[in-house]
Amino acid sequence: MSDFDLVLKGTVVLADRVVDGGHVAVRDGKIAFVGQGAMPAARERHDLGPALILPGAIDAQVHSLSQRDQEDFIWSTRSAAAGGVTTIVDMPYDEGNLVCSAEAVKRKIDHAGAQARVDFALYGTIDPEEGPARIGEMVEAGVAAFKFSTFGTDPKRFPRIPAGLLEDCFRAIAPTGLTAGVHNEDDEAVRAAIDKVKAAGITDYRAHGLSRPPLTELLATNQIYETGAATGCPAHVVHCSVGRGYEIAAAYRAQGYRATIECCIHYLVLDEENDVKRLGGKAKINPPIRPRAEVEKLWRHVADGTVTLVSTDHVSWSENRKTNPDMLANASGVPGLEVMIPLFVKGALERGIPLTRAAELMARNPARHFRLDHCKGALQVGKDADITVLTQEPYTYDAAASGNNVVGWSPYNGIRLPWRVAATYDRGTLVFDGTSVLAAPGSGTFVRPLRSLPLREAV
Repeated sequence: MSDFDLVLKGTVVLADRVVDGGHVAVRDGKIAFVGQGAMPAARERHDLGPALILPGAIDAQVHSLSQRDQEDFIWSTRSAAAGGVTTIVDMPYDEGNLVCSAEAVKRKIDHAGAQARVDFALYGTIDPEEGPARIGEMVEAGVAAFKFSTFGTDPKRFPRIPAGLLEDCFRAIAPTGLTAGVHNEDDEAVRAAIDKVKAAGITDYRAHGLSRPPLTELLATNQIYETGAATGCPAHVVHCSVGRGYEIAAAYRAQGYRATIECCIHYLVLDEENDVKRLGGKAKINPPIRPRAEVEKLWRHVADGTVTLVSTDHVSWSENRKTNPDMLANASGVPGLEVMIPLFVKGALERGIPLTRAAELMARNPARHFRLDHCKGALQVGKDADITVLTQEPYTYDAAASGNNVVGWSPYNGIRLPWRVAATYDRGTLVFDGTSVLAAPGSGTFVRPLRSLPLREAV
């Protein structure tokens, strides 16, 4: 009789160490054993040689519904499965449906649940006209965090939350232990910079970076952390493109505040002088892609532990919304779910950064951050058997060729990657076999924070 349902043997990458010749055993969809040496008996066993075995990633920032009738969960979670991402945390700014009430949360759970191929958690937000009144009911409905913005992209779908209202929201969230995540661009400063760019007649690739210089980001970052300090609410900057932002976050943590910060994979890969110049609107992201010198600063923060999470901020805009020659007229954001892990592994290995950072920043820390670590985030006995396998098989990324993306473009097309996602397991079930996504729509489940989980900072 087999001891386990599944055993995988290879190079096991944990958040605190790498185990050569290690193995992970699965029983009933949970991690049952992690060891080293001879493989135990199992119904299914795979000796993967030098392949990397990592915890399935939790992508902390996904926009599945930003464009109506475009991506939806049926495609975002397909890309996730193909990329070794076993849980996505979806943003609350859906076209036609601001997720700002328990009813909206439940509606989205039902909608996503019928389509999702991997597991999912949800952010909630507020309607500025209602204020924080519905925060409690959204906590009851199971949101994993709240999202706000200091910049108004759209008055209905992606509204600016002014300083006084942001403080009220933080105060309402603080007793729940959940985190308030904020899009960090100062509205007044950005609009002034945009006016200057337009007055100068600059419309090419340079326009975006000039319209959102680092100061616009840093002003908002300080506001977010000061609001957290004043209210006792865990404060999170959901994306930071400049090294100084991570230093500010570290300073607040040193003072005893719960101040976390997220780096998106595009800020670690793309740069302004090469990639934005080449791609134009296909590299327009808020905040903007910065020069290569800033990219390398961010990798140093990855190495020194200043970064809390790494995510994609994934959104799959149709190509016609990303190819306007007037840079500022394009939609902001790029897809990245399918390739986040291989891109991070490539960058880390090139800079001598241990792969434990991959398990820490894309699995363990996100699970703690969203209070999902009772079941997610680690190759640890009793947790969901969410597993990603990478093999050393160099390839050139092409989003259209893979067939796992609703759009056929990617800012990462043409990048040579040394490691490929060869298998993804969600709760012990093979959902991607290295070639095809096997998970059926609806096989993913909604995950919510465990209320009794003690508060812990993901650092």
